[in-house]
Amino acid sequence: MNPPDISVLIVSFNTRDLLRRCLASLRDQAGGAGIETIVVDNASRDGSADMVEAEFPDVRLIRSSVNLGFGNANNLAFTQSRGRYLVLLNSDACLAPGLLDAASKRMDACPDVGMAGGRLVGPEGGWQPSARMFPSLLNEFLVLSGLAHRYPKSRLFGRFDRTWADPSEEAGVDWVPGAFAILRRDLIDRIGFFDPRFFLYYEEVDLCRRIRAAGCKIMYWPELVITHLGGESAKTLSDMEFSSHASQLTLWRMRSQALYYRKWHGLALAWSAKTLEQLWHWLRALRHRRSAPAKAHESEALIRLWNRAWKETEGGRVSPPQPW
Repeated sequence: MNPPDISVLIVSFNTRDLLRRCLASLRDQAGGAGIETIVVDNASRDGSADMVEAEFPDVRLIRSSVNLGFGNANNLAFTQSRGRYLVLLNSDACLAPGLLDAASKRMDACPDVGMAGGRLVGPEGGWQPSARMFPSLLNEFLVLSGLAHRYPKSRLFGRFDRTWADPSEEAGVDWVPGAFAILRRDLIDRIGFFDPRFFLYYEEVDLCRRIRAAGCKIMYWPELVITHLGGESAKTLSDMEFSSHASQLTLWRMRSQALYYRKWHGLALAWSAKTLEQLWHWLRALRHRRSAPAKAHESEALIRLWNRAWKETEGGRVSPPQPW
């Protein structure tokens, strides 16, 4: 049997109904590309794995007894895949008919492209960040300070998410989100897939840096439109106080941020990234201590979380035992 053109890798964690919709959209992928779909279920408690087994018998299902996180679950799926292209796809994303065939043809025509993403839109068609710059101290400051949000059309202030750019124009970029991305298998065979130290967050950024270091391009192709719900696993602050889930996700983000900066920029810049965010929240807590105590307490909690993340990663040198 000839190998498929595309292996679609999906990581599932308690998103059964969204996963069903995602897999249904893959059934509508017309075109010449042969497609195999692999789902890694990260010990979901909502019956996601049973649903896949019962309703999508052609999908290769891998049941994990523990939550492997995003990168390591994809690494496991990769070992079972056979396609010459790999497609990362979130379970809360849906593809238009023929999109995968169009993506593989673009990759065939652009041998210097190692990884490409498409245009992410919400259910109502609203734009989502789809092509980004690598993290830096400047970019961290612009986001923390709110300048990126206040002046999105500025090339300086809107640089991290490229909010200044026309979303209908393709571009070479630093990195694209893992909600949807297509990669060359032969390149991954050569440089490796996701760094297993990243449990959640920064794994795509690290991979894109390695792809760029290997001499390949990262592209944003806006004609590939993906409907992406987004934010299903994340919780926001409620009444200006951390929920336990939001606090956990923030800790994971800080751990991965420390690991990323230490790996690519060294100890000094890893410490600087931590200190920049802590200083910002120290000033925010000072400002709101009397007028808005909840905001002050929120910032004080974030300062403590950074201290914990820094200690647990030994300054970004090691990844804490997984699952986090």
